[in-house]
Amino acid sequence: MHLERRVLVTGGAGFLGSHLCEKLLESGSQVLCVDNFFTGARRNIEHLLDHKHFELLRHDISHPLFVEVDEIFNLACPASPIHYQRDPVQTTKTSVLGAYNMLGLAKRLHCKILQASTSEVYGDPAEHPQTESYWGNVNPIGSRSCYDEGKRCAETLFFDYRRQHGVKIKVVRIFNTYGPRMHPNDGRVISNFIMQALMGKDITVHGRGNQTRSFCYVDDLIDAFTLMMNASEEVTGPINIGNPTEFTILELAKKIISLTGSSSKIVRMPLPEDDPKQRKPDIQRARDTLGWEPTVGLEDGLLRTIEYFETLLSQQNANIS
Repeated sequence: MHLERRVLVTGGAGFLGSHLCEKLLESGSQVLCVDNFFTGARRNIEHLLDHKHFELLRHDISHPLFVEVDEIFNLACPASPIHYQRDPVQTTKTSVLGAYNMLGLAKRLHCKILQASTSEVYGDPAEHPQTESYWGNVNPIGSRSCYDEGKRCAETLFFDYRRQHGVKIKVVRIFNTYGPRMHPNDGRVISNFIMQALMGKDITVHGRGNQTRSFCYVDDLIDAFTLMMNASEEVTGPINIGNPTEFTILELAKKIISLTGSSSKIVRMPLPEDDPKQRKPDIQRARDTLGWEPTVGLEDGLLRTIEYFETLLSQQNANIS
């Protein structure tokens, strides 16, 4: 009798985690979704609760976890500045102690573990586009440091567990990702702009709006996760995962106004502390190693995301009335 692989997804009720849980279930895996619901939402995984191969466990991975699984995807951590700055000490604990606990579990079980790292390890980059060999330009004591440095330390732990204990690791560095199930109030630029446009509010652009970002649709990112986990053990990463097509924040604001048919006006706000001026991945390593590159264009992805937020708003309005 064939037994499905049992996969642990930490942060499984979050934006990325819920899409990953779905993809793993579709591939025939059993999924253990672990989340403490600090930023994850039950609505993201509600449709999976009755699936016979899906299990939900409420747990904070800054505390040890003892389960039996065949693979681990470690996604747990608040990922937007609003959320990770709300409790910066807990953010660092989740990144560092969470990685330590999950690596300990992978070591005990002799299983593969993938770390969802971030482009924030590059800080405000002095190199453009960012390659995996770039060490970054990070402020260690700023308001964003709990996330940036927490994720950098997690990468250190992953590679030391590989060198010292032979743990089978995978590290991907995620660049700006968007799509359905983003938190409507996470402060990220795409969710911010779409919510403001749909509600007819002013669209708040920080600085002159000429800072650039590269936006990857969530389905493309999840494909990269599974390709990375299934790649040979020698493929450890880190590997950049993102869309190398670059847009200014002002271009994005204008595109969202156009796609939503909104009458919103663009207003300027001061730049936040340590806000990167440029963010664009070099994805040659992902192309060469995984045969991966994004396929969903910005306009197509934005339309799907706008549709999600329109549904969310109409549900909220129905609940109020």
